[in-house]
Amino acid sequence: GEKEVDKAIALVGKARQEALTHALIDFLMGETDGLPKDPNYIFRLYMALGNYLQAEKTAVIIARQEQLEGNYRIAHQILFDTHRELRAHNIPISNELHAGLMLLHSYVLVKTRIALGDTPGAARLLIRVAKSISKFPSHVVPILTKTVIECHRAELRASAFEYACVLMQPENRPHVSAQYVRKIEQIVRKRDVGDEPAEPTSPSPFDASAAVGDYVLECPTTKNVIPFCVATGRHIVLHDLCTCPACSFPAIYSAFARLIDASDEH
Repeated sequence: GEKEVDKAIALVGKARQEALTHALIDFLMGETDGLPKDPNYIFRLYMALGNYLQAEKTAVIIARQEQLEGNYRIAHQILFDTHRELRAHNIPISNELHAGLMLLHSYVLVKTRIALGDTPGAARLLIRVAKSISKFPSHVVPILTKTVIECHRAELRASAFEYACVLMQPENRPHVSAQYVRKIEQIVRKRDVGDEPAEPTSPSPFDASAAVGDYVLECPTTKNVIPFCVATGRHIVLHDLCTCPACSFPAIYSAFARLIDASDEH
């Protein structure tokens, strides 16, 4: 059972004996009884052994499979927990894990930003997700449909037109909800791609003289990856910075405070 496996992982983690480690890995991989166990056990074993590099690789593989199957919140939680665990042990986070978490967190945040009335923010997060839509193969059409709708509401007409055209391609059109077909067809026919509202900018935390689009996560001068705000998905800014007390991820203080206030109201 699960408790027995947990005990075995703890025991092997303490013993650090190669023979015991290989025996447990064989068991977890199904080599012993032909029944592969939950891959999360492998991750936990590597963490117990202090093999953080292998633990991270395992977590990324597990999360990628969950993401391909459309289980985005599960994939997000796996990468989120792994990121926290590695950081707690002062282990550098790989670009692959960071990028995967950033993309999934952007997707997960959309619903919250819409609920808060942040239509432009939701639209820009959806554009970020839509640019990597191949990583969401189970929900291509629903995600792109949401992108078109939110971009149109935010008056990001060029982006709405771009993804509306993608939806009208033969492989996607039959799967568009009847509720939105006519609206998306109108967006394509009108070709209303006038000037979009400029994305607001704020200083890069790595170069105060560099103005960076709020949803751009790379400093244009230093090329450093800029951490994203856990509450908004925007890049952090040094003059308005805090960390979430629950997860220790960075956040834009003013936006985080508004999120907490809104949560208290409900």
